[in-house]
Amino acid sequence: MKKHSILTVGSMAFDSVETPAGKAEKVLGGSVNYFSVAASFFAPVEVVGVVGEDFPRSHLDWMSHRKIDITGVEVVSGQTFHWVGSYDGNMNEAKTLSTRLNVFEHFDPKLSPNHREASYLFLANIDPVLQQRVLDQVQGNKLVACDSMNFWITGKPEELRKTLRRVDILSINEGEAYLLTGERNIPKAAAKIRDMGPQVIIVKRGEYGAMLFTPSTVFIAPAFPVDRVVDPTGAGDSFAGAFMGFLAEAGADRTWARDDAAKWDQTLRRAVLAGCTMASFTVEDFSLHRLMRLEAHELVERQKQLLRMVTI
Repeated sequence: MKKHSILTVGSMAFDSVETPAGKAEKVLGGSVNYFSVAASFFAPVEVVGVVGEDFPRSHLDWMSHRKIDITGVEVVSGQTFHWVGSYDGNMNEAKTLSTRLNVFEHFDPKLSPNHREASYLFLANIDPVLQQRVLDQVQGNKLVACDSMNFWITGKPEELRKTLRRVDILSINEGEAYLLTGERNIPKAAAKIRDMGPQVIIVKRGEYGAMLFTPSTVFIAPAFPVDRVVDPTGAGDSFAGAFMGFLAEAGADRTWARDDAAKWDQTLRRAVLAGCTMASFTVEDFSLHRLMRLEAHELVERQKQLLRMVTI
């Protein structure tokens, strides 16, 4: 097994976005793009996804120059997945105007022997049936985490529950947590989700930060205050990337929850802060633009600042 590698499976896309700060037409997006770039600041990342012939080779080359293995990215005939959305004054919630799945409609992830042995697995926001197909192919992971969204919660609830029974960590936003559980209280929703399988629940709350729930602790992390939010798209995926990257860098293992709960909870808390820090950079520009020019020293300094904000 390769030490500390993270495998992520999900969408690579183009986004067309309008926010109060302006417009961006057909820029890079997709859960795997945001996740992999964020995670690569901490650990090696392997990507499985599909793009069309219109996807820029220059971006794949850029990814390969980081710790991102793109051998699992399939380039097929056709157009890349294209999402069109907008934000009004409430920058916590996107309004979807158009979703063109294109080549992503027939995405069927097949893992190489190398991918199957990744230490960590993150199932990005895709059909839970596909998430299960990936789970059927992997072996011996230290940790498995997943994301979901309201489309799958309402459209394939039983399949999503099958996925949740097989994962350690669920990353989900506040509205999705309510939709999944029928609760209108975050701690109650987290408790219900834990009964479904995941023992660690991250509830993302946009400008209000994130909440961590484990069987032994609750942790509330603030969002890092930024001067100007340009585009929140991808903030949740980059949060997850930094969160999983931090855990991989620490060598975290699900057995820690049983053998050393204090170490486990402390590591998770620091991972959540890493996620909040990364998300704060993502929102400062459209697309992946801010993450692609982010320097490691900037990330370290902002992480220190956020840690000081939560330390008495």
